This record gives sequence, C-alpha cells and structure tokens, in this order.
Amino acid sequence: MSLFRTKSIEQSLADTDEPEYQLKKRLGALDLTVFGIGVVIGAGIFTLTGRVAKDYAGPGVVFSFILAAICCALAALCYAEFASTVPVAGSAYTFSYATLGELIAWIIGWDLILELMLGASVVAQGWSAYFVIFLDEIGMTWPASIGPTDSFQWDHVNVPALLLVAGLTTLVALGIKESMRVNLVLVAVKLFIVLFVIIAGLFYVSGANYDPFVPPAADPVSASGIHQPLIQWAFGIESQTFGVLGIMSAAAVVFFAYIGFDVVATTAEEARNPQRDLPIGILGSLAICTVLYVAVALVITGMVPYDQIDPAAALATAFRDVGQSGFATLIAAGAVAGLTTVVMTLLIGAIRVLFAMSRDGLIPHAFGRTNAKTGTPVRITITIGVIVAVVASYTPIGKLEEMVNIGTLTAFALVSIAIPVLRKSRPDLDRPFRVPLSPWLPILSALVCLYLMVNLSIETWLRFLVWMALGFVVYFVYGMRHSRVRAAERSTTRTGG
Repeated sequence: MSLFRTKSIEQSLADTDEPEYQLKKRLGALDLTVFGIGVVIGAGIFTLTGRVAKDYAGPGVVFSFILAAICCALAALCYAEFASTVPVAGSAYTFSYATLGELIAWIIGWDLILELMLGASVVAQGWSAYFVIFLDEIGMTWPASIGPTDSFQWDHVNVPALLLVAGLTTLVALGIKESMRVNLVLVAVKLFIVLFVIIAGLFYVSGANYDPFVPPAADPVSASGIHQPLIQWAFGIESQTFGVLGIMSAAAVVFFAYIGFDVVATTAEEARNPQRDLPIGILGSLAICTVLYVAVALVITGMVPYDQIDPAAALATAFRDVGQSGFATLIAAGAVAGLTTVVMTLLIGAIRVLFAMSRDGLIPHAFGRTNAKTGTPVRITITIGVIVAVVASYTPIGKLEEMVNIGTLTAFALVSIAIPVLRKSRPDLDRPFRVPLSPWLPILSALVCLYLMVNLSIETWLRFLVWMALGFVVYFVYGMRHSRVRAAERSTTRTGG
C-alpha cells in the first residue's frame, strides 16, 4: 500500500455528515474573525513589540511588522483557498491528506498537535504570570508556593495555569458557540484596552524619539553550539541588529506574533457558510491584527527612546516613565483577558486536528466521537485539556517555545506547496476563493517559511526531529494499519472495483 495515498475531497466532505462524527455548523464570519483576533493578539503585543524595538530595529520595527504581515498574508491566502474549497476540520492536516498523501498528512497532523498543545501550555504559563502581576497591582498577593516558577519541581504546581486550563477545557467541551460567546466578550475587552493604550499613548509621544527612525547598523547577534540558528551554523550568516538588515532580522522575530490565524481553518467544518466566511475570518483577523501591531509599535517607540524600553513589560513601563503608573493595572487586566482567549483558541485547534485524525482512523475511532448534546468530541477535549494542564502546571517551558514556531512554519510551508499540487490534480474543483498568481505566490510563501525555519536554533531542530521520530513510530505501529482510506482501498481491491 502506498504511504502517499490521498483522501479525495468528496470523501472528506462526505465524512462530515456521519452522525457519530458530526460537528454543529454554528459559526459566522464575525465569529471566525473574532476567533482569529483572539489567538493572534496575545502576549506579543504586550511584550514582543518593545523587546524587538530595543534589540533589533528601533522605531523601524514598524516596517518589520509590515514585512512579517506580508509574509503571513502569503500563507493566509493559501489557507483561505483550501479552507473555502475543503471546509473540513483539521486545517493543514486535512489539506495535506487531499493533496500530498497520508504520510505527509500524518506528519503535519502530528506537527500541529505539538504546535497547538505546547502553545496552549506556554501561553497558560504566561497568563499565570500576568494574573499574579494583576493581583499585585490591585493589592492582593498570590502565594509563591503555588504560583509560576522558573524551575522544575515535582511538588510545585502552577495553580493559576492549572485552573485556567481546567476552566477553558470545560467551556470548550460544552459547545463551540458557548466558547465563542466567551471569546467575543474577552476579545472585546482586550481590544478596548489595546485601543485605550494606543489613544492614551498618543498624548505622550515625542517626535524626538523617532530620530533616527531606523538606527544605524550595529554588531550582529551571534550564538554558539546548539543554541545558534541553523543558518548561522550552516552558512555563517548572523542576524543583524539595526539598519536595514536589522529590520529584516526583526521581521523574522515578530513573524511569530502573528501565529494563530491558521487556527481559524481548524473550525472550517463548523462554519455556516465556509466558502464565504472562512476567507473573511482568516484574512480579516490578520489585517486587523497588523494595524494594531503597527499602532502599538509607533506609540511605544514614540513614548520612550527605543534604547530605554523595558523589554519585559514595555507598555506598562512606558506609561510609568511618563507618570501614568496607574495604567499598569489596566494593561495587566488586558493581558489576562488577551491570553485567556489565546489559550482557548489553541485548545480548540488541537482538539479539531486530533478529531479529524480520529475520524480518518489514524488514531482510534472511538476517541473522536462527538457528544449528541454538545456536538463536541468530549473524549478528545478532556484528553487535550489534561495534557496541557499537566505541562503548564509542572513544566517551565523556556526555550521549548521555539518548537511552537517550527511546527507552525512547517504547516505553512506544506499548505503553500499543496495549493499548486491540488490546482493541477483537481482543476475541476469549485474554488470560491483563489490565491492570485499561483503557483508563484504559493512557492514564494513556502520559501519564506523555509527561510524563517532555518533561523531557528539547532537545539529546536533536534527536539523537533525527536518529536517527529516518535510520530513515525505511532503511525507505522497503528495509524497506517487502521487508516480508513487504506481499508477502502483494500475493500475495492477485493471486490474488483
């Protein structure tokens, strides 16, 4: 049997009608756009902006955000075409199954599970830290013995992270629409606070802080051993700070602030009108987030000279520096609300990918059956929730954050490559949304993703390879033997069809 057998688009769509694996179609364009904003606008807008401005690009970080947005838009266009053509749960996993074959689909599905579960754990820990800061700002103290920690201890539990994941898992299990209602409220709070920061900050902007807007080039950033970027080890190319090359290096860093819009595609099967609403949700959320990132970057670098920005808490410190320390409480509240939506959307994404793999037989069928009342895969939801809660509660993530990035970029690259493949193999398909200038834009998207991947550390690549090796073991021991597509092929062979 071929390891690269594909699952037809028609079969993927037919599977969505099976009562045991049927998700409720309850999401509109607004739900999907808010969903995308909810996962993209997170810790990045509160911390990453200031850090990259100080270390890489100065006020020129605005150009870095725009460049990163353009790179993301290339991948977003590919996701939009696939999601509107194949409105089935699973995102890049499902798209790859229809074009590049089962083995590639398994690789990307396994990869997405890593990205989304680890991402949810990382952000839950970030939420815990902001939660403790928020309590401090309002005069309350959370016990350090059950709070966030920087080291691994079996007897130390990060209780805030545990409670957050447990509560969100319960909410997600109750139903997608219920989750979206909570998401809508929290995103509204988050956007209000971000807009408040932008508008309030404008009154403290000094034009002198924009001079120079692009600081002159400085020494490159270098590292050694397994901590150095793969491209530096292979070709001796080091990341530049400041100047034009510094803006390019910063774009590779801030690219990861946009990660998450692809999670919108995992809910394709639950959209009421996926052909229209999914492209709106994916591209709309990316556009709104880009405007907000650029505005925040302009405000921060205008309020404080770029070389004096506090990278740990850029927004809060900027307002303290201009005599408005009271705004720190509001900013902490915004971070708590913002990171809550990120954790929830990452959980939903991981659950939907695993659900699609279960329905295809690559993991046990019974695992993915939906509950008749809630319309959600409760077994998968609880399993994902428990794993994320344990990792977030006990493990200091640290540099494992980069594994989220390499997983995302791998997915982006494979989806981009799959667009021209499906265009050639199935030109007859109805494509409500089409990527312009195909195959050139999809190829460019894949190359950009590859460039960003090789800028990640050797250490990250080694961990990624270990995770993928484990995935191959699971596939060849179980998935390959129980695949529904393989079973259908054998049945057809026996009947002489």
